[in-house]
Amino acid sequence: MEKLKDKPIGVFDSGIGGLTVVRALMERLPDEDLVYFGDSARVPYGTKRPETVRRFCRENLEFLKSKDVKLIVFACNTASALALPVLKTEEALPMTGVILPGARSAAAATRNKKVAVIGTTATIRSKAYEEAIRDLNSDIEILSTPCPLFVSLAEEGWTDNEVARLSAERYLKPVIEFGADTLVLGCTHYPLLKGVISSVMGPDVRLVDSATEVALEVERTLARTGMRRDASAGGGIKVYMSDLPYRFRETGERFLSRSIGDIEKVQMQKKERNLWSEVTEEREEIRSVKSNSEESS
Repeated sequence: MEKLKDKPIGVFDSGIGGLTVVRALMERLPDEDLVYFGDSARVPYGTKRPETVRRFCRENLEFLKSKDVKLIVFACNTASALALPVLKTEEALPMTGVILPGARSAAAATRNKKVAVIGTTATIRSKAYEEAIRDLNSDIEILSTPCPLFVSLAEEGWTDNEVARLSAERYLKPVIEFGADTLVLGCTHYPLLKGVISSVMGPDVRLVDSATEVALEVERTLARTGMRRDASAGGGIKVYMSDLPYRFRETGERFLSRSIGDIEKVQMQKKERNLWSEVTEEREEIRSVKSNSEESS
């Protein structure tokens, strides 16, 4: 029977960005096996209703559990914000997301109590990082600003050219004016642009890479639970996708900073009970909105 510590770590994202988290895990925990699932057929999660995101995440968890993983990482900001708190109450497996580890690091790092967060429009709109940081230290001032083009630049490989620099200068101008001494990279694509972001922000601003912080969090969890794998010849990775986008291998290997072996396409099955749960939650939300509207009229 396979030992618990020899089981793989499961990681999922709505697409390809979570491979930067996988890279950080491989660097921090080189002896661990990893299973990555990218739900590229249903990307982006940021435009979906919370109930839909939770349903997708439940299905992703079921898939990873079928691979007999010992821990699951939500390498997706939207999933971490909208689904992780609920699913943690439903599952016995240890789970972590990308938001809280980044928030903890930022709250501990800031000296002038000014933290900036950059991310996709959906992540910034969710205020997930703001709420997590304020829960840790309510005295911290926070500026959140979306940088949507950074995702396209990262996927295109334009991470260190004039276009990337001009985009960074424009996006980060309000951050510089705000005077933050700590900047959270609140998107799994953004570590690929760390060089140009750091150059624009200057040496006195600390960049918090959530992927690195997640790897540290996973390392602590494995050590605390006795699930860390013994030193071996090295871990491996298996990659599964719900769709195979054009140039996925090229882009994925750039994100991972190493070659990817076989990539298996899997078909996600929609479960009737989850669909009914989503419909029920949506009706409850509509009733709540209607009730509040009637009370205020």
